[in-house]
Amino acid sequence: MKALALLAAALLSGCASIYSTPPTAVHQPMSVRPELRAQAVPATGSIFQNAQARPLFEDRRARNIGDIITINLVERNTASKSANAAAGRSSGLSAGITLTAPNIPSVATNKLNGAGLDIGLDSDFTGQGAAAANNVFNGTISVTVIDVYPNGNLLVSGEKLVAINQGNEYIRFSGVINPVSVSSANTVQSTQVADARIEYRGSGFIDEANSMGWLQRFFVAISPF
Repeated sequence: MKALALLAAALLSGCASIYSTPPTAVHQPMSVRPELRAQAVPATGSIFQNAQARPLFEDRRARNIGDIITINLVERNTASKSANAAAGRSSGLSAGITLTAPNIPSVATNKLNGAGLDIGLDSDFTGQGAAAANNVFNGTISVTVIDVYPNGNLLVSGEKLVAINQGNEYIRFSGVINPVSVSSANTVQSTQVADARIEYRGSGFIDEANSMGWLQRFFVAISPF
């Protein structure tokens, strides 16, 4: 009975892990509530009397905690690397013995006359390696200002969840934005964001099928070969 209970628990945990939210490395939290503004003195005869609303001619670009800004993802990274190495070494040693003097006994002469020694060593090494990477990521995501630094820079973070049939796709983004880089349409290019962290991950049985099982990962970790 205990074995069956353990097996059932393992199966349930496996099913839960398929649809669980994947871990993230973007700045936390990914959303915050805006701070309350100081209550303004009510003005009579004005259309805008809500202290929480921005004035009619105020700049609409994000600059406060809780404001939303749109990030245009235009990431394109290309890298290549190649290396070649070669080394060679050789050495040799030879020696010989010739005994022809008449005063050496014939037995010794027969055994040692013409003896020789040859030693040789050759060592060669050749190494070659190459690596290449080409990544393209395009799209848009709206994020929230979660902090404003003393110099005015904005720390933003956000997530977009798209449910497709039996799986979920997560697009996450965070980074530090200079307000000067924000356009009049309240957008900014991802290439202008410092400390940018971009993630595209999924969850579901399709994503799980592309991952190595936990038992196989265990044997790979302990295998010395």
